[in-house]
Amino acid sequence: MNAPFALAGETIRAADLREPDEVARIEAFVAEREGSIFHRPAWLAAVEQGTGQKALGLVAEKAGAITGWLPLSRMHSPIFGSAMVSSGFAVGGGILALRSESAEALARAAEELALRHSCTTVELRGGTLPQGWDIRTDSHCGFERELAPDDEAQLLAIPRKQRAEVRKGLEQDLTVHVGTTPEDRAAHYAVYAESVRNLGTPVFPRALFEAMLDTLDADILTIRHGGRPVASVLSFYHRGAVLPYWGGGVAAARALRANDRMYFELMRHARVRGCTSFDFGRSKTNSGAWHFKKNWGFEPEPLAYASWTAPGTAKRDADPTSTRHAARIALWRRLPLAVANRIGPIIARGLG
Repeated sequence: MNAPFALAGETIRAADLREPDEVARIEAFVAEREGSIFHRPAWLAAVEQGTGQKALGLVAEKAGAITGWLPLSRMHSPIFGSAMVSSGFAVGGGILALRSESAEALARAAEELALRHSCTTVELRGGTLPQGWDIRTDSHCGFERELAPDDEAQLLAIPRKQRAEVRKGLEQDLTVHVGTTPEDRAAHYAVYAESVRNLGTPVFPRALFEAMLDTLDADILTIRHGGRPVASVLSFYHRGAVLPYWGGGVAAARALRANDRMYFELMRHARVRGCTSFDFGRSKTNSGAWHFKKNWGFEPEPLAYASWTAPGTAKRDADPTSTRHAARIALWRRLPLAVANRIGPIIARGLG
């Protein structure tokens, strides 16, 4: 694709994400526009490195200056089909543009780019939503709020019932470890893999987590009981916010209140790092995770997603919680952990 669209002196072209100067210009544009971590070329690069899903993007330019950016991951799965996603393995992304006309031109270019790559679907997770696309605001919600100035104020900001659970977790004989060492990474992956298997979801490749930790501002917080990891979360830091992103707990975590302790300790850790807000991420509306975050005092904010499907083709369904995949989920929960960990990453690399 080479400048397929032009309007009032503006052109749309494919980004060259192998060129350092190009990447630096796009990173600067994302920062100026206060884009999310998922808009960053660095996110796309980590996805490609960790899963093999190709990093792409479209740039709008005028008089040598960037006026719009659409980050894209070309997702391919033998089970879930192919799609252009903004952005792969992200809960946000979408179009960043100075003008609505630029955003529409980027959307049209994305449709063409998808077809050139044999993809019949384009998915935008937030950003400017194009006209004529299928838009949903009822599937997921985001949860974010300001961090309190100290531990006691943070506890008081949590509703009474959940605060009692946190206090029980604080009373348990648990230890807290934060870092990115090989030991931290191994502990996190073991806990996370067991957690998602119990939920009926294939685990992402370990290489994805490695790439994210090596590329972005991120760390791992792990809760241990008797030296054994029982809860762990990989978090990102972006524009003053901490984003607990991939986290979970083993079966013993519930009785130990290890997950409650984990998120409270992350709030403490983030405050020390200078963060001012806690982005609890997205959850499917009215799901168990949605209610869990509400119990912490976070108010759900509906997220707007847009998708385009090529005429005459079926809409892609890569949502592991959809009714269509219910039988697969039930089967996955019964798999031995060693089997799930072996074949899960092969499947999950196309779930982003």
